[in-house]
Amino acid sequence: MRRHVASYAIAVLAASAAVAVAGCAGSGGSSPEVPSLSQSAPGDQGGGVQPDGSGSARASELHAAAECIRQHGIPGYADPVLTSSGGVYSDSRPIQNASQSARDAIEQVCGTLLAQANLSPLDEPPAPPQLVRAGVVAAECLRAHGLPNVQDPTAQTPYTPGHGFGMRASEIPAGGKASPAWQHAHQACLAQITAELQASTLGSLSNDG
Repeated sequence: MRRHVASYAIAVLAASAAVAVAGCAGSGGSSPEVPSLSQSAPGDQGGGVQPDGSGSARASELHAAAECIRQHGIPGYADPVLTSSGGVYSDSRPIQNASQSARDAIEQVCGTLLAQANLSPLDEPPAPPQLVRAGVVAAECLRAHGLPNVQDPTAQTPYTPGHGFGMRASEIPAGGKASPAWQHAHQACLAQITAELQASTLGSLSNDG
């Protein structure tokens, strides 16, 4: 659970301008700029609306990009969620956990499809209201049960779909999750933490109002 563990560093991939595509992408013509997996796609505003094309066309492009990712190193990667407001939430944890070689391969092979879908898998939109509300409730509970340094999350607080908000080192008590303070707060606030995690799933994020 991301709420229960210290945030860990995610290796930053080198940005690439235009990458030759070894597979998954169509042929002919000049290809759009290929994004790094760790950076926004060209014109992307953290999962914003695709400038051209219908919602169904964008959904098809997102599916094609996700299928390429699954076929080239991350088989458990879920299709991104395209909301009615144009936001795109993605299954970023498998990307975070993948090896550098797998991410490099996906950039090379699937880069054009990622660009066409305007998808940057590690660049989530701001946390939607329902996730922020659940995170605030969990934070309030943790503070009330012995973790006074836990801060209320905001829309700009980093989170991982399905795993909730991260915690800064300053919010974690001495001894980490093995400490009595952590264990007590975890047990006392299990329902609130579970609600936060549920609010962060792709299914919940699909209703980002």
